[in-house]
Amino acid sequence: MFAVYANEANADDPLASLVVGERPDPEVPEGWVKVNVKAASLNMHDIWTLRGVGIKSEQFPMILGCDGAGVLDDGTEVVIHSVVNDASWRGDDTLDPKRTLLTEKHQGTFADAVVVPSRNVVPKPAGLSMSDAATMGTAWLTAYRMLFVKSGLRPGQTMLVQGASGGVSTALVQLGRAAGLRVWVTGRTEDKRALAERLGAHETFESGARLPERVDGVFETVGKATWSHSMKSLKPGGIIVVSGSTSGPDASAELQRLFFLQLRVAGSTMGTRDELADLLAYTELAGIRPQIGAELPFDDARKGFEDMLEGRTSGKIVFTR
Repeated sequence: MFAVYANEANADDPLASLVVGERPDPEVPEGWVKVNVKAASLNMHDIWTLRGVGIKSEQFPMILGCDGAGVLDDGTEVVIHSVVNDASWRGDDTLDPKRTLLTEKHQGTFADAVVVPSRNVVPKPAGLSMSDAATMGTAWLTAYRMLFVKSGLRPGQTMLVQGASGGVSTALVQLGRAAGLRVWVTGRTEDKRALAERLGAHETFESGARLPERVDGVFETVGKATWSHSMKSLKPGGIIVVSGSTSGPDASAELQRLFFLQLRVAGSTMGTRDELADLLAYTELAGIRPQIGAELPFDDARKGFEDMLEGRTSGKIVFTR
């Protein structure tokens, strides 16, 4: 079958390991289902896989793609939940010590078909296109959990999103606005800030700029480059919710500020299957749709990877067939 995959790890030149070609058709174990993929979105996790982060060398070749949407053999349209749990696990999907994401142990969604446990598919709402649905399982689910499960923020409070144009960031802007929060966003360029404003941000600022007042919560996916600004931007008792560190993980903790102002830091990773189902229902109720910056055929996957690696994004990059 057609597939976009990594043939080996390459930390220095990840795109050198990217192959657009053919892989064997998947087998379907008992309790699993085959999803005929119609659309799948690109995530930074796919770049890390190409670099060899979070994957063992013996797992290559690995079909890339953490999330997507498609059709079961019986015609049911579904969205894929990419957190694969141990069969014996009970509880929050994201806390399972044996959990993996698609592309870490199991083959991913950038192919004609992907095989996942039967519980890892959620019915797709009729009003959501395949391309829109393909963004939900990773970026939007991550944003949903950060905002509604981890932050504790209430309508009327002020949230700051660090970074204006990534998939998680654009989802946070739209979800926060729909939920009645005042949404502030930082961005490196005027174009990125303008995008955030079109999506619902109440105000935007240059990266690192002094804000008019301190905020109740900050949402971090950038890491080292923005961490100090995030800490300085919080009200006493405020919270930073972190789900990524694209600029580097080794920021100063600023412990004096942390304890003196009684700040809180919460980590957040992906979300549960139930949260994905709730997210899909919420997008229908609120009438919001993801920001798709580029929609490319799977044959042109390399261009999407190049754009993500160079930071040329304005929302999600989606591959379709």
